[in-house]
Amino acid sequence: MKRKYDLVCVGDTVMDAFITLHEASVHCSLNGEKCQLCMSFADKIPYESLTVVPAVGNSSNVAVGAARLGLNAGIITAVGGDHYGQEILERYRREGVSEEFVKVNRNKPTNYHFVLNFQAERTILIKHEDYEYYDPRKLDKKTDWLYFSSIGEHALSIHDKVADYLKRHPGVRMGFNPGTFQLRFGAKRLREVYRHTYVLFLNREEGELVAGKKSGTPLPALMDALHALGPKIVVVTDGPKGAYASDGVSRYFMPPYPDPRPPVSRTGAGDAFSTGFLCALIYGLPVTEALRWAPVESMHVVQFFGAQTGLLSKPKLMQFLKKAPKKFQAKAL
Repeated sequence: MKRKYDLVCVGDTVMDAFITLHEASVHCSLNGEKCQLCMSFADKIPYESLTVVPAVGNSSNVAVGAARLGLNAGIITAVGGDHYGQEILERYRREGVSEEFVKVNRNKPTNYHFVLNFQAERTILIKHEDYEYYDPRKLDKKTDWLYFSSIGEHALSIHDKVADYLKRHPGVRMGFNPGTFQLRFGAKRLREVYRHTYVLFLNREEGELVAGKKSGTPLPALMDALHALGPKIVVVTDGPKGAYASDGVSRYFMPPYPDPRPPVSRTGAGDAFSTGFLCALIYGLPVTEALRWAPVESMHVVQFFGAQTGLLSKPKLMQFLKKAPKKFQAKAL
């Protein structure tokens, strides 16, 4: 069987309702961490706007982003047999993402999340249904790349199936960005997934959690600990400070793409970064160039509400790279 897809993503898709709050406050610890979003209790609270976006979710965002960058992308996901599920399928058709592996669960509702936007940050209320999914082991040789991210707490078995597929097809490479429940499952339970991961995407706090390291662990030690789990390439993002990548031999730092505009919403910034980095690798580019693609994608996404609105076409991404200052390069550490 010949390869059919450049990339198949695996993970849940949802309807996102973006609610921009008008009256709220943020309370943080003395060091500015562990912040809490606070609103009046037992009160009527006005909000500024509501925007509903279909077919979002970590893996779904990457699938849409890959399609816009010119890759043939599919997704293993599940929807309910309701109106929202049909909206998601229609979104995939418009974006050019194959729905071949989308499982429609007729008697269940589609995942629906609420994104509370306040001061360019977001707090997300999440709920994942217990779905049946397409078995990734049936992919055979249809793709050379997988991307695996957030999926419901009921879907633990699909992790074993993904790992088994990768064992059977050692030529297939996978990008892995653990979602909420995958982080809770722990690296020990998902050791076979980590062991067969080609590119691991984490922010610094997630990296410390997965590696079992204390807060503030130096980057070299943190990356070594993450490599020890199995990934060939480790990518650690550090918010507006930039990002780091290691291929096990060399380590690099990449600053954010210079943009004087303040972000509108940071929802989807991490997924956009993963999209740019992973797609550059799929196109055969080195890690240093993947580190240039990634922050361009995330820079543009945060200028819009919704995790997919600002995802770029390949020509548009190339335009941003052409306009970038000479110093916008990965720096060896």
